[in-house]
Amino acid sequence: MAIWTVTPDLDQMMAASKNTAVSHMGIEYLEVGDDYVKGRMPVDERTVQPFGILHGGSSVLLAETLGSMAANCCLKAENTVAVGLDINANHIRPVTGGWVYGTARAQHIGSTTQVWEIRLENEQGKLTCISRLTMAVTKRPG
Repeated sequence: MAIWTVTPDLDQMMAASKNTAVSHMGIEYLEVGDDYVKGRMPVDERTVQPFGILHGGSSVLLAETLGSMAANCCLKAENTVAVGLDINANHIRPVTGGWVYGTARAQHIGSTTQVWEIRLENEQGKLTCISRLTMAVTKRPG
């Protein structure tokens, strides 16, 4: 069963992300399902730390990007916006190249908060990071 109040559109998400941290990190939106948003991020000079492995902050940026985009398509009231309130991440396995793929799925969609789980995997489908993102739903500014 679809969770969306506004169906996520890959082209609109990419357009909204132009000239932001999302585009600078090379993040791409790949797929929308009934209850998830998938994307990917390259593991390259933009996203690694000095030891040559994927930077934990880069993983968190991908996780929050996917969860935030998804959350804003599940708002229950008009003139509201979902913004990040808390995020955590457990880094499970290092990645040294290629792509990491993320899938954001809602665990709770309320009228004032949402909780999303974002799983990041390497190109072999092995878990590299698991993140939980709490979104605050508040009045849209302006």
